[in-house]
Amino acid sequence: MAAAFDPIALRRFVTLAERIAEPTTFTLNEWMCRPDVVPCRELLLVRATMEPGNSHPFHRHPTREEIIYVISGRAEQWCGEQHRLLGPGEMVLIPRGEVHGTYNPFSEPLVFLAILSPAEAEGPAVVDVSSDPPWHGMRSRRSASLS
Repeated sequence: MAAAFDPIALRRFVTLAERIAEPTTFTLNEWMCRPDVVPCRELLLVRATMEPGNSHPFHRHPTREEIIYVISGRAEQWCGEQHRLLGPGEMVLIPRGEVHGTYNPFSEPLVFLAILSPAEAEGPAVVDVSSDPPWHGMRSRRSASLS
């Protein structure tokens, strides 16, 4: 019996039709690089669109480091207890296990690339800490201290 042809095992280029679109609570994710799209082991790449007023609240990736690169719009980006406003062409490096959050309090959609490594990892991919101290209320406390 002949082995079944697996186009993913040989795929190097990904078209819009081949990407995996995944709506989430936080963003519309368009996966361009993950093991069910291309034969990758070390990298994940997702283009995410976050509508105004949405966020991916404080969380961490226990087994992955991440780069968030802004394509359009603006992000209120947190990495640990530090935060910055990022615009097009700007990025943040988030070390493995570091708590971070991406917020869009602006009137235009935010579009960014998230690049994570490794692609294959044991354990949970994401751990939500948004209701845990000190992260719960961190944004409002920080905003009040800056006023």
